[in-house]
Amino acid sequence: MKRLFLASSIDRTAKDIAKHIGKNPKKLKTAFISTAAEPEDQKDMEWLKNDRKGLVDAGFDLLDYTITNKTPKQIKEDLQDCKVIHVNGGNTFYLLLQARKSGFDKFIKKFVEEGGIYIGSSAGSIIASPDISVRLEEDVKEYEEKLKTFEAFNLVDFITYPHWASEFFKELYFNYGLEDSYITGNKIILLTDSQYVLVKDDMYKIIDIEES
Repeated sequence: MKRLFLASSIDRTAKDIAKHIGKNPKKLKTAFISTAAEPEDQKDMEWLKNDRKGLVDAGFDLLDYTITNKTPKQIKEDLQDCKVIHVNGGNTFYLLLQARKSGFDKFIKKFVEEGGIYIGSSAGSIIASPDISVRLEEDVKEYEEKLKTFEAFNLVDFITYPHWASEFFKELYFNYGLEDSYITGNKIILLTDSQYVLVKDDMYKIIDIEES
């Protein structure tokens, strides 16, 4: 069974996600992939710490990991015992670049196909989409040149827009995100920070922890 949990902010939704997994998260070795945060302001990593704490408080047994500078062989060996892989937020374009370089993009598809559980937060949710055409970074020129295309993991057939209604992301959405995605053919799901998408095979639904 294909199982994904695509969140806007994992620090707020981790405990509810743990309930829907149906197993004790303490018995599920979980890779916490923080790669997308590497190009962000390292002096302001409180959000990353909060995301990690959210998973720890929910009971997940975390393995801190980055895919940067890894080979496909290293990734396979390092993550072979993980039952859950959580891809955290940050710069989506940088994350995609490192996923392609390391072969993680191919690894994660096989992981999910074989029943591994994928959890995404923010950029980690966007990259599960067919492409990352939604742009929440102001300057992506250097990544555009290196990536050539924006094809992503294609684990689901929709594009997730995280942090919807957040004042911090409002300007980025209206200046970049909406303009880039205002075309036909995109299936878009808007997520507030209290929501996540639960995916089981071809079925998916939005869960709001403030309403449950």
